[in-house]
Amino acid sequence: MTERILIIDDEELLVKGLSHSLMKEGFLVDSAFDGEEGLSKFKEKGYSLIILDLMLPKIDGMSLCKEIRKESAIPIIMLTAKGDDVDKILGLEYGADDYLTKPFNTKELIARIKAVLRRTGKKIGNVMEFGELKIVLNNRQVFHRGENIELTAKEFDILALLATHPGKIYTRENLLDLIWGYEYYGDVRTVDVHVRRIREKIEDNPSEPQYIITKWGVGYFFGGPENVY
Repeated sequence: MTERILIIDDEELLVKGLSHSLMKEGFLVDSAFDGEEGLSKFKEKGYSLIILDLMLPKIDGMSLCKEIRKESAIPIIMLTAKGDDVDKILGLEYGADDYLTKPFNTKELIARIKAVLRRTGKKIGNVMEFGELKIVLNNRQVFHRGENIELTAKEFDILALLATHPGKIYTRENLLDLIWGYEYYGDVRTVDVHVRRIREKIEDNPSEPQYIITKWGVGYFFGGPENVY
């Protein structure tokens, strides 16, 4: 099946040139020139990957990335004209899989696209499977050994976020921001409570978790310690 890529960027010449290069590589390509159009196209069609500019009219790239992550694990490569490390870190924390700073080499971007697609192969689409654990994103369902596991909305959001980026460490503050939002000013220990409840529902032995792992003094990540980053 041919991979379809959505480019969301307001620089028309860049989009035109990049679309041409990607089509030569065998990809199907759609484009959008502002955040609202990009969100609309994302919801209309199934894409394998999104190339998303940070600075967009109507809806900025960071907000759009966060919005997409509420309902999809689709790989996202963020483009930014800023060389500021804070912007890069924020992009990844809001759900981007990789980033590239403008101006960039098109061959490098294509190489990164292929690498991200290889790395995220199990999560393209709406179903992720990790051994006996199955997460269906669009239906917000979780199955363990074929049994439907009932999670609260926040529990599912935490599990889906971590599973979407296996090995990526999220601090408690990261999770409060991404799951609860800026309006939440409660104790970070609420994250620990939710993680404990998730473990009780999906782990064979919650005291020795296999899925949601604690990085002591830092936060949580999904998967084996060999994949931590």
